[in-house]
Amino acid sequence: MSITIDTKKDPMGAAIAEYYAKGRAARLRVFSSQFYEDEIPVDTLFRTLEDMPPQEQEALRLCRGRVLDVGAGSGCHSLELMNRGMDVMAIDISTLSVDVMRQRGIDARVVDFFDKTFDEKFDTILMAMNGIGIVGKIERLPEFFMRLKQILAPGGQVLLDSSDIRYVFENEDGSFDINLAGAYYGEIDYRMQYRGVKGEPFDWLYIDFDTLSMYANEHGFLCEKCIDGEHYDYLARLAVGHK
Repeated sequence: MSITIDTKKDPMGAAIAEYYAKGRAARLRVFSSQFYEDEIPVDTLFRTLEDMPPQEQEALRLCRGRVLDVGAGSGCHSLELMNRGMDVMAIDISTLSVDVMRQRGIDARVVDFFDKTFDEKFDTILMAMNGIGIVGKIERLPEFFMRLKQILAPGGQVLLDSSDIRYVFENEDGSFDINLAGAYYGEIDYRMQYRGVKGEPFDWLYIDFDTLSMYANEHGFLCEKCIDGEHYDYLARLAVGHK
């Protein structure tokens, strides 16, 4: 099923649109049943190469061929790749975000990554800023890998970063408050709000590298870690293997 966001219920899109128009924005608030309220500094969604963490800079360096920027937001990664002369398409389920990207000169489209009617081929699929989070839950990973095979060109690659958030559940003695019989600890529910715009709840996945590698291998992908970040995060590269 293809998913797009109602513009009246799109807090991140509203924040991106206001920041682009005015150069400033209010608080983009983030809620979860599992954590305390947090916020996303909207200016970080417009960051340039110099302000990106090492794993994002490395991902951009590794991009080649025709690139699909998934969940592109304001398009900061697409813009950097375009500056390098690369062929880039950006997709997002937020119409407001896509409008901003188009104003910035990006080939951007309102597309759900899982929409099978979108069947173009790409040499690199870029999923920055924990882009694999769109999978939502571990049980959806088989669908994710099947989708990759549908839109990857022969010899293509996927570059994604994520985090192992088990540190959140670590006690002072080094033990972990994780229910191994329950849901995967990286499955988080979120809801956002920007000014009076309230978004619908959504599921988001943080996946540790070993679990990602296990599922990738099961579905015929090679998985390699390219770089470790500074806070339990990493950049991984996926490519179709011999299976």
